[in-house]
Amino acid sequence: MASQRWLIYALGGGLGHLTRALALGRAAIRRGHRVRILASSPLATAIPAEAELAEMGELRLLDPSQEKSRLRQQVLDELATGAPDLVVVDTFPRGLLGELASLLEKPPWAWALVHRDLSPRYVTWADLRGSLDSCPLVILPGEAGPLADHPRVLETSPWLIRDHHELLSRSDARRRLGVEAGDSRPLVAVVGSGRPEELDEAAAIAQQLRSHLGSHAIVRPVIASAPPDQRIWPLLELMAGVDVVVGSGGYNTVNEARATGRPLVALARERLYDRQAQRLQPGERATSIKDVLERASEQLQLVQTTSGELPNFDNGVHAAVVALENLGL
Repeated sequence: MASQRWLIYALGGGLGHLTRALALGRAAIRRGHRVRILASSPLATAIPAEAELAEMGELRLLDPSQEKSRLRQQVLDELATGAPDLVVVDTFPRGLLGELASLLEKPPWAWALVHRDLSPRYVTWADLRGSLDSCPLVILPGEAGPLADHPRVLETSPWLIRDHHELLSRSDARRRLGVEAGDSRPLVAVVGSGRPEELDEAAAIAQQLRSHLGSHAIVRPVIASAPPDQRIWPLLELMAGVDVVVGSGGYNTVNEARATGRPLVALARERLYDRQAQRLQPGERATSIKDVLERASEQLQLVQTTSGELPNFDNGVHAAVVALENLGL
């Protein structure tokens, strides 16, 4: 397969769009393609993107706080630069600001949409179905959204930032999580990667869990806004050392916990486009911080000795890359 130039559009808040883009970009680069990612998450600096993409990839981080007209123009300039063979748009076929709408009527490059679950209200308001008239491929990355009835759909397993063979052993993972040798207590990872107030709340939940669980468990906050020397990313790489995950109903947290068989206790966060409550299963969803504390405690009581062996899982990015290569020819 000849090397292709891919541009992945991953604008949006939080880390969901960017992490999916990095997962896809890593897989594409390993097959010899050049990848440029457009992102706008204010949390992007928490991720070592350069190390993930190496010399065949590039992250172009756009400032989401600037004037919308300027942001739109920057996106259009990036799309006009480097003559991409393929453009992969994550979630928003019109663009986050509607800036792709006119381009996609007669796109100058092959393109595809990554379609995870979305609010049907947004789909109707933005006429997203009409935006897909020129789309040759809609990829469902482990979940179906309201546009899943598109005539050219590819369903894959969830997209993950690491393959099974890249995960650390339980002992190595616990060492990276700061657990002292000989400490066999179960570990609860508290994940925070959303809005500033949600990051603060995740840190507060971690503190409350420490008080609630006492000496019976180790609690490790995994907060995107943590100082560089305290950041833990990607958590998936360390899941063998985790016994219970506490977080939200975001795409990555949910799919990483399920792929590795780790119990999840999650609050469904309100989002303009995403439906976290829809993504979570009843047994995963907590209704309040008090409920989080109680459910996490219950899950720990069910944990005897977590095995270092994680269940095998399929990373859907590989099937997606093969399908996308054919579009970029």
